[in-house]
Amino acid sequence: MADTLPEVLARTAAARVAESAYSDRHAEEGWRTLTWAEVVGSARAVAGALIDRGVRPGDTVALMCSNRVEHVIADLGVVHAGATPMTVYATLAPEQVRYIAGHSLPSVVVLEGQEQLDRWQLALAEVPSIRHVVVIDGTPCDDPRAVSWAELLGGGSDCADRCAAIRPDDPLTILYTSGTTGDPKGVVLTHRNVFESVSSGLDAAGIREPGVSISYLPFAHIAERNLGMYGPQLQGAHVHLVDDPAALPAALGQVHPTRFFGVPRVWEKVMAGVSALLAANPDPAVEAAMVTGLAWASAKENGGTPSPELQKAFEEVDSAVLQGIRGFLGLDRLQWAASAAAPMPVEVARFFAGLGIIIYDVYGMTETTGSVTANTPSGFKLGTVGRPLPGVELRLGDDGEIQVRGPVVTPGYLHNPEATAALIDADGWLGTGDIGVVDDDGYYSVVDRKKEMIITSSGKNIAPSNIENLLKESPLVGHAYAAGDGKSYVVALLTLDPDVAPAVAARAGLDGLSLAELAQHPTIRGMIEEAVAAANERLSRPEQVKRFEVLAGEWTAESEELTPTLKLKRRVVSTKYADVLDRLYD
Repeated sequence: MADTLPEVLARTAAARVAESAYSDRHAEEGWRTLTWAEVVGSARAVAGALIDRGVRPGDTVALMCSNRVEHVIADLGVVHAGATPMTVYATLAPEQVRYIAGHSLPSVVVLEGQEQLDRWQLALAEVPSIRHVVVIDGTPCDDPRAVSWAELLGGGSDCADRCAAIRPDDPLTILYTSGTTGDPKGVVLTHRNVFESVSSGLDAAGIREPGVSISYLPFAHIAERNLGMYGPQLQGAHVHLVDDPAALPAALGQVHPTRFFGVPRVWEKVMAGVSALLAANPDPAVEAAMVTGLAWASAKENGGTPSPELQKAFEEVDSAVLQGIRGFLGLDRLQWAASAAAPMPVEVARFFAGLGIIIYDVYGMTETTGSVTANTPSGFKLGTVGRPLPGVELRLGDDGEIQVRGPVVTPGYLHNPEATAALIDADGWLGTGDIGVVDDDGYYSVVDRKKEMIITSSGKNIAPSNIENLLKESPLVGHAYAAGDGKSYVVALLTLDPDVAPAVAARAGLDGLSLAELAQHPTIRGMIEEAVAAANERLSRPEQVKRFEVLAGEWTAESEELTPTLKLKRRVVSTKYADVLDRLYD
């Protein structure tokens, strides 16, 4: 597909003029909604205002704001002006923001309010390319470059000539990687990259018609860009924007989406909540129904078909039990559910399969414009990331590295030819840095990051993510980090789940204790010891965790151990907790 975003959006708006496009809850009266006609009209007005303020074709424009209507309109307006939008993670520190601004040199910055202004103060003071600062919420700002959101919506020049000049291989967005191993790099993605990726993914998933979805991950995340912006703009779907992931459970109960994407941590949190409820109110009928649900889902793997008897049994328990549980979660209308960004623990996938929800794990990265493999309704295996998407070539290198070639591969990193050359070889193959395996049916599994494999002192190669996923199967465990490179045995750092641990503690008569106190309490530590022992039973002897420590606090993007997409920053953890790791080896 060789389209540009303005062409795609114009077709969608013409076909679905008065249909709902984007909704959010920034208005006190509840959800506010824009139609597709209103989205296009507002985007063109913003484009005209930017053109009048000197934004040139090829300029970059930085955005830092939550998932809300104005974010989408600003992004589209920048594209219609012939410039390139780039959403910056709202959790970055001022020094990190300054680095990205100094590297990408935006001409305009669009910020939500005072919190974002604070994060941009260093960049605004030191990056000379910034000519205008747009503040959406009208927070007082004495910067002479400040422009209100209302001024942009007031419109300006016609943007038709700018749109007509855009070509499919022009940049559509720039996304800065999370920077788990150094300074972030700006991944350039073109119109062709995006719509090849989106079209291929929708076709493989069998999603033919617009649906209803919830957008809650940052738009600096390629998955949310595809699922919350580009896919809906291609199909004309209705997206509900949630400005705080903590509000996701309430939004699910209100929206009941037909499509839902969650990184593994989101699915793990939902599973932990349901498991806690089921443990507090055990019901043999629910347990039996979930056994039937898992058998039904398993029978469908790799293109299989449940027997008539199993199909009938599933329909009965689904109607009597499972639909009610899914309705309680707001997932009763789901036609498609997926996960990516990190390996999905197979026990989590099996749990939801027991509820009648098949989570289609997919695999990709920002540099491949999102997914390059996918499990789909016509072919899936739990515990794998599926098979290559149409139009994408995959192979394994001599060392097992997954390599990708095709129209979804980025043209390169912004202002970084050396890193681009290291990423993509002369024949167009991109090295993902992930170690994978492929089975006889063509389903890929990701073993671990190439640079994160543990090699023990005895020479054993160990995938830490496998150990960590097994440890996290305990609802008590929030996050896990396995270490042992160059050592004679594996150790682990664990954090308590901030929602589940207090509930478990309360049932044990330990009301009112903090996470730090629970981490040291003999009762909780005993439960964690049981969880580690259960994980070890499923690991080979060299992989087994010999010693562990339960840490006092949580790991979040703000506390630095996690990226904004909730991936573990292994280098940060190993440095920050070096003294704890040393003690585990004393």
